[in-house]
Amino acid sequence: MVDAYTIQISSNLINQLAGGENKVKKKTKKPKARVSDEPHQPQSNVKPAPGTQKSSPSGAWPPLQPPVFFAAPPPPPVVISELEAIRSVLEESERRVEKLEKQGDKMIQELTQRAKELRDKEFKLPYQNPTPCTAEREACLNCYKEHETDPLKCARVVKIFARCARQARLHGQFNSTKE
Repeated sequence: MVDAYTIQISSNLINQLAGGENKVKKKTKKPKARVSDEPHQPQSNVKPAPGTQKSSPSGAWPPLQPPVFFAAPPPPPVVISELEAIRSVLEESERRVEKLEKQGDKMIQELTQRAKELRDKEFKLPYQNPTPCTAEREACLNCYKEHETDPLKCARVVKIFARCARQARLHGQFNSTKE
């Protein structure tokens, strides 16, 4: 619960602060009307005219200013033992935070390393066997292109390609496309 306090600053307080008075009073007194420094003159019973105003002497106090309100000062400081307890809890919490940050950094490093490994495995092409008999195949295709009208002239090149393919199949060099 927050209690609201107000402080009233009077012209008397301002003058005391400006005048340099360092006296600390236990109780604040209500300001009394000041008597001027001029000698007393006998007062006459004649009342001034209603239209005239009394003028204050030049050495008199300035007219009263409206009060200024400030928020109350903070509550008194916490007892030293409570402060020490709070400080020790704070230090322990800071140590735990540092430890957790280190663990978090370690976990982030491990996670990025594992992600990199998985990414490398995913995008890495498996080992591909070279296609066997590529030279024989190319020779066969070139022969058919050269002898479009008479493909029987390529019979010898085709037999060489067929023999190479048979050997590759026997040695298991072909990738099977059957599933």
